[in-house]
Amino acid sequence: MRPFKYLISFDEAFSIALNAVKPIERTETVSMENSNNRVLAQEVVAKIDVPSYDRAAMDGYSVIASDTFGAGQFSAKKLNIIGEIHAGEVPENSMSSGECMQIATGAMIPKGADAVVMIEDTEREGDSVNIFKPVYPKANSSDRGSDILKGTAILTEGEIVNPSKVGVLASLGLKEVEVYARPKVAIIPTGDEVAEIGNELRKGQVYNSNSYTLTCVASENGAEPKRMGIVEDTPEAIETAIEGVLSSDLIVLSGGSSVGERDVLVDVVKKLGRVLFHGVQVKPGKPILMGEIDGKLILGTPGYPTACLIDGYVFMAPIIRKLARLPEKEKKKVSATLSRRVVSTLGRHQLLTVKLENGEAHPVFKESGAITSMAEADGYVELAANLDLAEKGEEVEVILF
Repeated sequence: MRPFKYLISFDEAFSIALNAVKPIERTETVSMENSNNRVLAQEVVAKIDVPSYDRAAMDGYSVIASDTFGAGQFSAKKLNIIGEIHAGEVPENSMSSGECMQIATGAMIPKGADAVVMIEDTEREGDSVNIFKPVYPKANSSDRGSDILKGTAILTEGEIVNPSKVGVLASLGLKEVEVYARPKVAIIPTGDEVAEIGNELRKGQVYNSNSYTLTCVASENGAEPKRMGIVEDTPEAIETAIEGVLSSDLIVLSGGSSVGERDVLVDVVKKLGRVLFHGVQVKPGKPILMGEIDGKLILGTPGYPTACLIDGYVFMAPIIRKLARLPEKEKKKVSATLSRRVVSTLGRHQLLTVKLENGEAHPVFKESGAITSMAEADGYVELAANLDLAEKGEEVEVILF
């Protein structure tokens, strides 16, 4: 056993972790239907006007606005109807004073017309229509380029594509767009005590859950995770496993990051690269390790499921988001009161998992090895390292998962 000689603070570890991250430069071209939540890698400049023609904004009649001046409820202006225009049609005739054309929303306004009277303000009589309300030029119509003008920069590099932005891109006639590639994250479970799902458990074994939970966290934060096979607790096996995935942007190992006889990850990282920190004043998750090998980040999380997943949320997820050029995820917080007294571990920044019920935060943390400490929780309460205890009824801020 090799006890931790020194634990750095949670804030220092978090700062070191994020400062070590260099956002990836790789880009790729994706189709519109696959562009949602991706980060644009270049500015998008409009190559066409949107709309590409003057169009009606309402159902009604295209008119020459001056022909409607003076119209009122008891002094209608009568215009001759010379045709109809439906959306997608190109008007064949131009209009002169005293004339109008019935027009649908989105249809092209004919030459000569400069406004649209809404259908509600008219009454048709055979081949003519009575106008009961005057309109001004451009009324109820949209000019060519009024939404997007050709040559305008519409979206900038670094913007995150969302459904409305997909609509903008599609309106410009774009079938695909250049985005930054998703970070490749290799997730490696380690430990002779870990069995793969589907295999029979031997005595002393537990099923591999960590690589599945970490894969989910990585995926929902913009990465392309790849779950690797279980690796033995030997320096040779771990070294081979790491070297096999150095093409990844981030390598995450669960287990082997502590200080036991078989916790050899720190030795392997020291041999192949450098250790940025090992051991943090946090509970659960103290044995977390971060290093760098050939410019690639290595994150070692504890083998116990709750500690592993907590480190996945508070360390791995922000690292991935910075790699992916995504903004820091906004923490959703709610206020609650503690349902019972909590004795904290002085000197450790504690992340206490809680379940919310009727405005109360009920601690559900059992131990670092109990995955139900996370499954039963709605979020966690941060207890500062210098806090000895939190009393029942004390108001706390719950950070939701």
